[in-house]
Amino acid sequence: MSHPANNPDTRTLATVAHTAFFLLLGASLARFLLRHPGDPRTPWIIALSITLALLYVLGPVLGPALGAAPTPRRLVWLGLVVATWVVLVVLAPSFAWCAVPLFFTALRTLPPRAAIVLVALLTGLVVVAQLKLAKAFDPNLLLAPPAVAALATAVFVHMERQAQAQRALIDDLIRTRRELAATERREGTLAERQRLSMEIHDTLAQNLSSQQMLLQAADRTWDTDPATARAHVRTATGIAAHGLSEARRLVHDLAPSELADGAGLADALRSLDAGPHIEVRFHLEGTSSPLPDRVQSALLRIAQGALANIREHSGARTAALTLSFLGDQVVLDIADDGHGFTEPRPGAVERGHGLPAMRARVRQLGGTLTIESTPGEGTVLSAAIPLETAP
Repeated sequence: MSHPANNPDTRTLATVAHTAFFLLLGASLARFLLRHPGDPRTPWIIALSITLALLYVLGPVLGPALGAAPTPRRLVWLGLVVATWVVLVVLAPSFAWCAVPLFFTALRTLPPRAAIVLVALLTGLVVVAQLKLAKAFDPNLLLAPPAVAALATAVFVHMERQAQAQRALIDDLIRTRRELAATERREGTLAERQRLSMEIHDTLAQNLSSQQMLLQAADRTWDTDPATARAHVRTATGIAAHGLSEARRLVHDLAPSELADGAGLADALRSLDAGPHIEVRFHLEGTSSPLPDRVQSALLRIAQGALANIREHSGARTAALTLSFLGDQVVLDIADDGHGFTEPRPGAVERGHGLPAMRARVRQLGGTLTIESTPGEGTVLSAAIPLETAP
C-alpha cells in the first residue's frame, strides 16, 4: 500500500500549507520593511527570513514525515525551524502568523501529544506577539490565536484518524482478497483432484479391471478352449489400446478420446461396448443439439462407468443406452437385464467409486442421478442434466 504522504488529500494539504507559509513569511517581511524603514534590525530580519525559508524548503528533502516515527535528523530540522521563527518573532512580532503553517508541520512530524504541546507553545507566543503589536488590549487577540490553533489541530487530527481508518480498511480488504484467492485456489485444487480421480476411475481403472478379468478368463480356458482364450486376449488387447488412447488424451487435455476431433455425444455413446458377451444398443430420442463440453464429457463418463459395472457385476446379456433431448434438459438412461441388486438405504455409504463418481459429476452440473433396480429384474440408471444451468 502507498505511504500516507502519497495520499492525494495529504499532498494537497501540504501544498496549501507550504504556499501559506511562504505567503505569510513574505507578507511579514514586507510589512516590517514598510513599517520600519532604516531600522538597524533590518539586516537581521532579512537574513533570518531567508534562513527560515531555506530551512523550510529542506523539509521535503528529508523525506515524508506523516505516518513514520520522527528521525533525529528531522527533529533537529524542526527544532531549527521553530528556533529561527521564535527569534524572528522576538525581533519582529509581525512574523507571528507564520506559526499557522508551522502547526501543520509540527502535527505531521511529531507524535500527537508532542505535536499538541508544541502547537500550544507556538500559540502562546503568537498571542504575546499580537498583544505586543496592539496599541490597546483586544480580547480578540487573546482568544483568536488559540481558537485558530484548536480548529486547525482538530481538523488535522480528524483527517489523520479518517486516513488511518481508511488505510486499515484497505489493509483488511487486501488481506481478505488474498485469503479468498487462497481459498479459491485450494477449492479449485480439490475440485480438480476429484475430477481427475473420477476421470482415472472411469477410464484407466475400468480398462485395467476389464483387462484383468479377460486375461484371467483366458488363463482359465487356455488349455481347454484355446479359441475362446485367444478371443479374450484379443479383447483385452483392444481394451488396452483404448486405455492407452485414453491415457494419452488424459495427459493432453483430459477430454474423452471418443469426443475428439468434433465427434458428438451420440456417436461416442454408439461406439461403446461392454465386452464380448454383452450386446449394447443405443437409441436417440428427440432432436439432437450441441451440448457444452462438460455435459458431453460427464454423460460419456457416466455411460462408461455404468457399462463397466454391468460387465463386472450384473451378469447381463444386453444393455441399452438411450440419449433423450427434452428441450430444457438432456437425459441419459442406461438399462440392463442383469440380476439387479437391492438399493442401499438412504444415507447408507455406497461401496466402490463408480456410483459416487457418477453422482458427483451430475451434481456439479446441477442435475440428478436416479437408480432403479430390483433383484432378478435388472437395473436402470438415469442421469438428467438441465441445459440452462449447465456450465
